[in-house]
Amino acid sequence: MAATLQKEQDDDDHKKEYCAAQFDQADDKKKGLERSISDLETAIADAKEGIATTQDEIAALGKSIKALDKAVSEATEQRKAENEDFTELMASDSAAKELLGFAKNRLNKFYNPKLYKPPPKRELTDEDRATLAAGGTLAPTEAPGGIAGTGVTVLSQVNKHGAAPPPPPEAPGAYKKKSGESGGVIAMIDLLVKDLDKEMTVAKTEEKDAQGDYEQMMKDSAAKRADDSKTLSDKEGALADMQASLQSSTEEKASATKELGATLQYIQSLHNDCDWLLKYFDVRKEARSSEIDALGKAKAVLSGADFSLVQMKTQKFLTRA
Repeated sequence: MAATLQKEQDDDDHKKEYCAAQFDQADDKKKGLERSISDLETAIADAKEGIATTQDEIAALGKSIKALDKAVSEATEQRKAENEDFTELMASDSAAKELLGFAKNRLNKFYNPKLYKPPPKRELTDEDRATLAAGGTLAPTEAPGGIAGTGVTVLSQVNKHGAAPPPPPEAPGAYKKKSGESGGVIAMIDLLVKDLDKEMTVAKTEEKDAQGDYEQMMKDSAAKRADDSKTLSDKEGALADMQASLQSSTEEKASATKELGATLQYIQSLHNDCDWLLKYFDVRKEARSSEIDALGKAKAVLSGADFSLVQMKTQKFLTRA
């Protein structure tokens, strides 16, 4: 009986050690899983915030690139229109200068013959020379067309305010020469030519500056677009990484949550199996110890009783003998 009680106590001792070790291991695992889940929740929140921020930045960069492309397109159209206006103005002013020069030369023919510049001599072709050598005559030179027979066919406004050059004055007959009046007209023509030269110079300067500004804008825009495109590509790559990280963290959290649930169930099973033993371990141990002690004393008592009985029987036998 005592051996049985001792064996039961040994079993309780072993089970108590087992339960304590399992509770420690399970609790450590539970705490580790809870920390992991907390860290994963933080990582998931950070990833979601980072994804939202990066998506906003990507959208802003996309709008910026579109706005830049639109600005470049508009600037190109404007530059094209300005260049066309400049080309038209230069052609118009050049034609006006040519016409005024023709008028001035006509005036000089009558008033300042020394300053008159006759038209270039007709250059004879081989055919013309052959005709003359044969005693023939050349066909009359075709009169120049254009404005007032000047050969000038292109004429626009002299300036941006719409003032057109005055028509060349009619050449007076030789009998009405007035050098004073002709000098005033020629001076007026020179003044008009000077104004045209000034306008053309200003236009050339403005055209050069505008073209320089446009080319610099194109250069700056190209550099900015390249930088924005690279930044956009980098952010799209970062977004893809954050989305992958979010997916991984979400899956890890789900796995850890599932494992935590299994650990909690295991801890509950340990409670079901160990709580009663742990609660009454000391009581059961003390009871067994008392019972074993009592059995020892009883055995000792019984052993003493048997010895006394043997002595009594021996004495009785000797007496009879």
